[in-house]
Amino acid sequence: MIDLRRLQSLHPSLIRIDNRLVHGQILEAWVPFIGASHIVVVNDDVADDLFRESVIKMAVPREIEMRVYSIEKFSRGLAYEKYTEKKSIILFSTIDDLLRAYRMGFKFDRLNIGNVHNDDCICRPTTSISLNENNVKDLMLLADSGVKIEIRCVPRDRPVDFLEVVKKYGNPKHNFHDRP
Repeated sequence: MIDLRRLQSLHPSLIRIDNRLVHGQILEAWVPFIGASHIVVVNDDVADDLFRESVIKMAVPREIEMRVYSIEKFSRGLAYEKYTEKKSIILFSTIDDLLRAYRMGFKFDRLNIGNVHNDDCICRPTTSISLNENNVKDLMLLADSGVKIEIRCVPRDRPVDFLEVVKKYGNPKHNFHDRP
């Protein structure tokens, strides 16, 4: 018989969308909660800016391996495979960036959303999350592909299921399934 608890431990990574990337919640809450030994930032702007990359790396304790990749290099170069068996936190700053990586081949089964802000918000499930219509459509695309999406800032918070948010905030005038 297959031990499902063992299978779950093979994918310990936290894949997270947080527009702040590496910050206190990641370092003080998520790293110890997961026992993470790696943090991976997947962001084109940071990958192209040595100063920003250096500042982020300075914030991370030396015992944590820190890497920065462009979206394409991470996804198409299959760099992510190095981190699927390790206790890693993989950070994206936007839903759009994560969806680009997904379309380029980065596949995953769980997603954590910690911080997203939009001025044209159609739903605000927490004080740190405001989603616009395209965000909801993109997340529905991932959910329809089998990705379990939770909204949670820190491990001690109660996770909120994204599909429950859609039900609560769903509006018949919004067709959440029509984005390519």
